[in-house]
Amino acid sequence: MTIDRRSLLVAGLAAGITGSGARGQTPPPLSPRPLARGLPQPAETIDLWPAGAKALARRPGAAALPANETVDDRSADNLIADRAVWQISRPRMVVFRPDRPNGAAVLITPGGGYRLVVVDKEGYEMARWLAARGFTAFVLFYRLPGEGWALGPDTALADAQRAIRLIRQRAGDYGVQAERVATMGFSAGGHVCADLAARFEAAAYAPIDAADRLSARPWCAAPAYPVVSMDPAIAHPGSRALLLGPNPPPELEAAHSPDRVVPSDAPPHFLLHAEDDPTVPIENTLRLRAALRARKVPVETHLFAAGGHGFGLRSTVGKPVSAWPELWRAWAATVGLV
Repeated sequence: MTIDRRSLLVAGLAAGITGSGARGQTPPPLSPRPLARGLPQPAETIDLWPAGAKALARRPGAAALPANETVDDRSADNLIADRAVWQISRPRMVVFRPDRPNGAAVLITPGGGYRLVVVDKEGYEMARWLAARGFTAFVLFYRLPGEGWALGPDTALADAQRAIRLIRQRAGDYGVQAERVATMGFSAGGHVCADLAARFEAAAYAPIDAADRLSARPWCAAPAYPVVSMDPAIAHPGSRALLLGPNPPPELEAAHSPDRVVPSDAPPHFLLHAEDDPTVPIENTLRLRAALRARKVPVETHLFAAGGHGFGLRSTVGKPVSAWPELWRAWAATVGLV
């Protein structure tokens, strides 16, 4: 589905009515069909970049993106949404506020193989779970590096760094303690999460305002079944190609493999993977764990025999892997997030 101008205007009006923080901001990705009733849908968004920010520059010779981003609902069940969005030219966060904030925020980076960004399964569903437990959740719709952005492999990292800084700048508006901002990512979004946790001090973009004087280091990080290594032996081929392009030199592979650049002051990590993952080899998580341990960074690791890839919350029912969200919450308390 391509979002037309009329739909954007209607959604923007609705967002302005239902959430004052959404005024003047790009609305959430719109739904190609009515969604199941009873599920809270976000109305509040935060655009990451002001118009004209150099971080939004296109690569010379890159094809222009369509004016409207594209949303595809891949679900055959009217009661279950499974949307994916791409051609994102206005990167933004969608906000899920809890009724009783516990003072902590979580930035969620959904997966999609760097080809698209999953909306529901690894975004909104996790955000609702977190908000129901007091966390203020921010789902990040980051730009895709293969779509011609001048920042290249640092495109999604720049969006993630900027997102953390904006959350900290506006922490008082959300009942959040500015330092207590965690990150959680899935699959290729797990790479965004791990990359942020490893390269939070990297100058991924030129500073533009006061927010950029704030730290981009997360309080803690939880990459789930993550793409980590760009080593062709274990890399997810699609993510690697879209992030680095064809035939990248070894130094580029190393620079964008978080296990090879993680610093000794990286935040504590919670790692999660299924042994039977057919898409992203479990060696990605094992290499990141080994690198964190070598640098004496606190890390908790949960490996499950069954779960496959992309299980999120919805595909865990009846399996031991269903315990993972509560395991994360208990661990988050041990590192002082809550």
